[in-house]
Amino acid sequence: MKDGKIQEIRSGNNWGGCVRVLKNGAWGVSYTSKPSQLKDTAESALKLVNFLNNDIKLADVDHTKDDVKSKAKLKPSEVSLEEKKDIMSDVEKAANLDGIVSTTLNYVDQEGRTIFANSESTLLQMEDSRVALFINAVAASEGLIQFGHKSTGGARGFEVLEKEDLEKFGRTPAEKALRLLKAELPPSGKFPVVMDPELTGVFIHEALGHASEADLILQNDSILKDKIGTQIGSPNVTIIDDATMDAFGYYPYDSEGVKTRENILVQDGKLISYLSSRETASKLNIIPSGNARSAVDDQPIVRMSNTYLKPGDYEFEEILENMDDGIYLKGSRGGQVDTGKGIFQFNAAESFLIEKGEISTPLRDVSLSGNILEMLLKVDKVGSDFKMGVGFCGKSGQTVPVGDGGPHVSVKEATVGGAM
Repeated sequence: MKDGKIQEIRSGNNWGGCVRVLKNGAWGVSYTSKPSQLKDTAESALKLVNFLNNDIKLADVDHTKDDVKSKAKLKPSEVSLEEKKDIMSDVEKAANLDGIVSTTLNYVDQEGRTIFANSESTLLQMEDSRVALFINAVAASEGLIQFGHKSTGGARGFEVLEKEDLEKFGRTPAEKALRLLKAELPPSGKFPVVMDPELTGVFIHEALGHASEADLILQNDSILKDKIGTQIGSPNVTIIDDATMDAFGYYPYDSEGVKTRENILVQDGKLISYLSSRETASKLNIIPSGNARSAVDDQPIVRMSNTYLKPGDYEFEEILENMDDGIYLKGSRGGQVDTGKGIFQFNAAESFLIEKGEISTPLRDVSLSGNILEMLLKVDKVGSDFKMGVGFCGKSGQTVPVGDGGPHVSVKEATVGGAM
């Protein structure tokens, strides 16, 4: 929906089948979109692998039979198109404040059923359902343009939107965009900073989560290579990836039939594990974490699920107190991470000066940059609040739903400047 008018509606049903063969230490993979051709697809995968030779091995895992039902209380397919459009219209109207020149909303839902079987006796049937709503609001004044963004959703049914305060959901990004029009440019230099749960989640996902993926470790493209057992963060830092939790990146078994679980990546600042597939786990001699993910027409690769910083004990006011000169960073407008060099640069969606323990002057176009491990070592206070975000993560041309989040966090010192 653009400026209150529906621009595009897409719907449909898709069927796909994939066969993967491991022979001579190599993969043969073939895909079809026609159920009647599944046997031919298997023969094709077998023919392909007969021409290959490699040293791929799979780590052992438990094999099981399971039938997992969807968590949706109100399946999206049971909700009329008109009701979905009405919710978008309600949100758009709430966002259409004076000074807002444009709004864009995207609603997406899906229901799926997956059958996974392998020659090791695993047989799984899994239902899934996801709903998400995204809004961008644009404010403009005297040649200056600013944006506000918000998202919501879950790995459930339409009930996740029915529970949402739609008026507040639409108004919040609009108010943010309008505030930014009056905000000042930031100072540049090293400052104590406080990150809100959204930016904490983005930082943990982009800077630490990707660096912990075993395929990047094996490609020598991660700052975390050979650092298992090493103190990479302060004792306040515990980072977890958990596909079992009730968040947007939920799934019960990964694309190799491995049962998911809570994976503690960093415990009290010490790196203790990586995210892995069966193949990468075998090469690193570790237990598969259940993080091989893909659509049915792709080869499974190592991906995050719901990645977050574990909450601590501090109230938000306690984090701010005694901070005489700092910066409060809220939300994210993207950025860049080099997992091999261990450096990052993020653009905050909204920021404020912190003066004598109080939030004061609004700032705009603020960037946060530095070294991943240096930043983690300087985390000194971790909030007791907690929030998970909704998003999609791209890697190697594949996109999967993920969650990321955490609490408010303070960092003793970080490099802040104008956004690039």
